[in-house]
Amino acid sequence: MTSEKKTEVKVGVTVFVALLVLVAVFGWAKNFSLSQSNEFISVKFPTVAGLEIASMVSVNGVRKGLVNSISSDGNFAKVEIKFSEEVQLKEDASFSIMMLDLMGGKKIEINTGNSNENIDYTKVHIGKFSGDVATSMEMLSSVQTDLVDVIKEVKYSLVNINKFFADPTFSNDLTSSVKSIKQLTSNLDELIVENRQMIKETITNTNALTKNANSVLDDNQTNIKLAIENLNATLNSSSELITKLNILSDEIANKENNIGKLIYDEELIGDLKTSFEQIKELTKIINQQLKDGGLEVKADIDLF
Repeated sequence: MTSEKKTEVKVGVTVFVALLVLVAVFGWAKNFSLSQSNEFISVKFPTVAGLEIASMVSVNGVRKGLVNSISSDGNFAKVEIKFSEEVQLKEDASFSIMMLDLMGGKKIEINTGNSNENIDYTKVHIGKFSGDVATSMEMLSSVQTDLVDVIKEVKYSLVNINKFFADPTFSNDLTSSVKSIKQLTSNLDELIVENRQMIKETITNTNALTKNANSVLDDNQTNIKLAIENLNATLNSSSELITKLNILSDEIANKENNIGKLIYDEELIGDLKTSFEQIKELTKIINQQLKDGGLEVKADIDLF
């Protein structure tokens, strides 16, 4: 083989290898593979800000496909995902649009889920937009006015607090209070030290008294139990007596006994009233006769 032919063969092999490398790099960049599964799934997002066709799609952090198309669907954006290889997604799989880098790039992150049922690739699923720096800045801009007002209020409060603590009167009062508390604590410590023996004796006496009381209760447990039983019996007897008195009161009020008949019999009361009036009249006559010279008795006695 001549030198020229060898050179041509080398150039041809180099060009062929370069083409293979170029195809491989292009396939990696575009997520193209000769063995790709060409499996598709559609997901609706409230917004796809920054997401573009051919953006990366990863499953549990591993690149598995790309965004094939983006279209509007009412108030949502419909994204068709193309998988470059077979993936096992479950029925509870979740779809999120996330930041790819700080330059604003986006990707779709898929969590496979834990359900026992496989996902239905023919249905349109719902995803969420996780937000990015731009979204955060937009939210911050929306609360900018409120945030400024809050900072002003905090600054005003801090100024007033500083004025309050810088007031000489308050400082003197606070110093006096702290000194008083310190003096009180010192006096309390001295009082406890001086009366430590007395406090100890008091605690000892209290323990002894408690033990004696427990001993008395233990020794007289039977008597106490008997006294309580007698008290319960007395209470029961009192209850029965009150019940009987109530019954007697009801019988008297209903004139069901002699006392009730005697008290509530209007005829008897009328007779008693008449008798009292007659006795009163008789007494008046006797008194009058005694005043006039003697008691005059007229009696017509028929013995036979």
